[in-house]
Amino acid sequence: MDHDEGSSNPSSNRTFVDVLTGYASRRQVMQGGLTLAAGTFFGSSLAMAAAGGKKGPNGPVGQDLKNGLINFTPVPIAEGTGPMPSISVDYQYEVLIPWGTHLENPDQDYLGDPGSRPTPTQQTRQVGIGHDGMWFFPFRGSNTRGLLAINHEFGDNFQVFGKSFPENGDDVLISQHAHGISVVEIRKQGGSWELVRGSEYNRRVHGNTPVTFSGPVANSELIAGDSVPMGTLNNCANGYTPWGTYLTCEENFNGYFNVAPGSSWTATAEQARYGFSGGGFGYGWGNFDERFDLGRADNSAFRNEENRFGWIVEVDPFNPDAAPVKRTALGRCKHEGIAIVEGRGGRIVGYMGDDERFDYIYKFVSAGNWKSMRAQGQSPLDHGTLYAAKFNDDGSGEWLELSPDNPALAGMSLEEILTYARIAADKAGATPMDRPEWTAVAPNGDVYCALTNNSRRTEADAANPLAPNADGHIIRWHDSEQHTGLSFTWDIFVIAQDTHGEGDERTFSDPDGIWIDPDGRIFIQTDGGQKKGLNNQMVVASTYDSGPDLDVRRLFAGVTGDEITGITVTPDRRTMFINTQHPGDGNPALSNFPAAPDGVTIPRDCTIVITRKDGGVIGS
Repeated sequence: MDHDEGSSNPSSNRTFVDVLTGYASRRQVMQGGLTLAAGTFFGSSLAMAAAGGKKGPNGPVGQDLKNGLINFTPVPIAEGTGPMPSISVDYQYEVLIPWGTHLENPDQDYLGDPGSRPTPTQQTRQVGIGHDGMWFFPFRGSNTRGLLAINHEFGDNFQVFGKSFPENGDDVLISQHAHGISVVEIRKQGGSWELVRGSEYNRRVHGNTPVTFSGPVANSELIAGDSVPMGTLNNCANGYTPWGTYLTCEENFNGYFNVAPGSSWTATAEQARYGFSGGGFGYGWGNFDERFDLGRADNSAFRNEENRFGWIVEVDPFNPDAAPVKRTALGRCKHEGIAIVEGRGGRIVGYMGDDERFDYIYKFVSAGNWKSMRAQGQSPLDHGTLYAAKFNDDGSGEWLELSPDNPALAGMSLEEILTYARIAADKAGATPMDRPEWTAVAPNGDVYCALTNNSRRTEADAANPLAPNADGHIIRWHDSEQHTGLSFTWDIFVIAQDTHGEGDERTFSDPDGIWIDPDGRIFIQTDGGQKKGLNNQMVVASTYDSGPDLDVRRLFAGVTGDEITGITVTPDRRTMFINTQHPGDGNPALSNFPAAPDGVTIPRDCTIVITRKDGGVIGS
C-alpha cells in the first residue's frame, strides 16, 4: 500500500545494497542458486537440489517436474487482469466473509450499497475492512471446522463512510471500528465454507477495544496516560504461537494521528523517527477524537497515545472474554508480521520485519524454554532479548543485541530501547533494508524475508540490480545454534526483476506476503505494480531452487487495484485461505468484487477459499 512507502531513517548505517555489491563480487552460481564461495551456506538446501529435490506427499499430478513439488498449470498472463480474479485451471475458489458480514444476523450484512454504509454500532459486529494476515485454528485438528483470526489493516474513508474526510465523530467511529481483527467460527457445509453466525467465539477487536500491556514497558511512563489503553490499528501480517494464540502486528500506526485545527505541534526526534506528521494519512481522526490529535496538551489523558501503538498483540481466539495483550518485549516498530519457531532448548524465536524503506529485520529470543515458562505463569513473549540484523559483505551476519548490555546503547533504558526500537537499531549499527515484510521459516530452518521494493536508492550501478530496487527481492539466512545464536549466513533467494523475461509467464514484482509449507513450497503474494499488465497475484516456487532460473508458477491473480495478502491452511493443506485487500482501490468503476460487475456496488475486501479440483495439497 502507498502508506508503506515513506522513509524516516536518518542513520548513516551501511545500506544493504552496499553490502550486496561487495558480496555479489565474491559469489558463485551453483545449481541455479547463490552460495558462498567457501561452500558453507545452505548445504542442506543445495544438496537436496543437486539430488533432484524433495518429493511432495501429493506426488506429481501434471507435468513431472524434477522436484515433484509444483505441477499445476499456471494462470496465463493474458488472464491475470481485469475486475474479477483468475485461478489455475487445476484449482477453484469461493468467497468468504467480505467486509460488512454480520457476525450474528444476515439481515444486517453490508452488501456494498454505496448509499447506505454501516453505522458505528453495526460495524462493531461486522467483519472489518482491509483483510490481511490471518490464521486458522482448527477444532481438534478438524479440516472442516475452526476459528479464523483475521487482521483488518485499513480502509479508505470514502469506501468506509462515503466521504473523503470525516465530518463528525460518527464518521471516525465507523472507521475505527472497521480496523483491528475479527475472530470468526467457520465450517465446511455441503462442499462450501460458511460463517457460523452467532457462534460464541465470534468476536471483533477494533480501535476502541480495551487492551492491556505486558512485558518490560508495561508500567513505563513512556506509555502512561490517565485513560484506559484502547485499540489495535493497522493490523498487517500476523503470527501464531505453539500454545494456540494469535499474534496481530500493528504497522502504519503513525498515519492515524494528525494535528487538529487550532492545535499546535512540533515533532520530537522520536516521533519523527516513527514517521509522525501533522496531516497523517488523511484519516482525520484527530479532528474529532483527542486520542489522535498530536497537538493535545502534554498533561492530557492521552499524553503518550502514539507510543501505545506499534506493538505485537496477542489474542486468545478461544477465549472471547480475554483482553488483547500488547507484548512489549518484542519491540515497537511498523511490524509487518512475526514468524515463530521453537529454537534450541525449547526457546521461542520470532523473526520480524519493519516495513519501511531503510528499516530493519529483528529477532526475539525468549529467556527460557517456553513450556517451562508458561508452567511458571510467565509468558515467553514477555521475557527475552530483542536483536537487529547486520548483514556483512562475505555472506555472514550478526544479530546485534538491543539491550542496555550493548555499549552502543549506553544511556538508553530497556524501556526506551523497546519503545524506540528503531532508534536503538540505528545506534547498534543494523543494516537498513528495502521494506522488510513477511518472514517465513523453511523445513530445514532457513529463514526467508520478503523485501518489497525501494525505488529511492541512489547507489545503483550496472553490477548491482537492487539500486534502485523497483521490484523487490527475497533474502534468506540460516541462524547458528538452531535459531538462538548471534551469527548467521545469508544469501539471496530471488531478485524479482530476474523473473521479467520477454514472454515469461512466471513474472512477479513487489513480494510481500510469504509462507512456506512443510514440503518446501514457498507461496509469494504481491503488493505493487506488476509487470505485463498483471493484477497482484500469488505465485508458488520451491525453496530447493533459487536465483534467476527459479520456477515460479502463478496460482491466483486478483482484481484491478487490489493486493493479495494473508495466507493460512487447514491441517491437511487441502484448503487454503487468502485475502484480496482493497479490490478496485474501493472504486466501483474498477471492480465490484465480490459482487458481479455492475459499476455501482462498492467492492469489498474478502477472504478467498482455494482448493484443488482433485482434492490435492495446495501448491502441488
